[in-house]
Amino acid sequence: MAGEQHSTLPTVGFIGLGNMGLPMATNLLKAGYRLRVFNRTPERAASLVAGGAKLESRPAGVALPGGILITSLANDQVLQQLIGGEDGPITCLVPAGIHVSMSTISPATALKLAEDHERIGVTYLAAPILGRPEVAAAGELSVFLAGPAAAKEKVHPLLRVIGQNVFDFGESPASANVVKVAYNFLIAAALESMAEAFTLVEKNGIDAGRFADMVGRTQFACAVYQNYGKEIVEEQYLPARFKLSLGLKDIALVLQTAASNHTPMPLADLLHNHFLTGVAKGRADLDWAAMALSVREAAGLSARREPQGVALRADGGAVRSIV
Repeated sequence: MAGEQHSTLPTVGFIGLGNMGLPMATNLLKAGYRLRVFNRTPERAASLVAGGAKLESRPAGVALPGGILITSLANDQVLQQLIGGEDGPITCLVPAGIHVSMSTISPATALKLAEDHERIGVTYLAAPILGRPEVAAAGELSVFLAGPAAAKEKVHPLLRVIGQNVFDFGESPASANVVKVAYNFLIAAALESMAEAFTLVEKNGIDAGRFADMVGRTQFACAVYQNYGKEIVEEQYLPARFKLSLGLKDIALVLQTAASNHTPMPLADLLHNHFLTGVAKGRADLDWAAMALSVREAAGLSARREPQGVALRADGGAVRSIV
């Protein structure tokens, strides 16, 4: 059966083997797709190579003429740096290749990339993802997809290996990225709400853990409140499933997108300040739920416990990681 799968499924190029990229690539390999992979830290590809993937020494090596390239990278700058240039992987997709960008980037960057791709005869699809690393490993991510219809139809079977749900947001690639940053804003707003509510009950002598458990079993019985609620109460911010520094990046994208069409978002401003405070205090590598520490400190409460593997300054900031 495995041999039959390898003879019928296409070769896919994959760039970016971080916390989300590696499990996505692993699932594609298990499903029978042949993979050519690149990562700036090549050691991350060891398990894929052991499973039959080919590790390339440069980004352009993963792309084949008329083929499919997937990128899963941290931000706009890294994405543009790794795919750009005359000898970049996008040029190697000519003619009629497809680039599926699964990164959370600026809608404006997505539009520019789509235009640049179209000029050389390559299709750009925006497909940012929703979920944590364990969800990616289970193949249960949600994918927000946008771009030309024919290309979306071609990559749909591949995306169904990566995600349990694929939501189509039309022809403009920017739409998928607007949806993704708006969704991340909702999660960040929930983190802020929990941090403030938990602080309020604690300052009134109520066990915040019992309160969080009740919240997660009543009107807010969903993964965001249940998982992050427990994380905030127990201050378990390592290992980071989504770093606080990335949360800052995403909220900055929210504000940038809102400013582009005069959409006031005062809560996003507050969130940006709390994430910025966390980074300034050395918490960039903690999980983004650690923004709750800023709320506690503003209320005169200290951290309940020192995050495992992180030494804290006297003001609550992390000064070094020892993990």
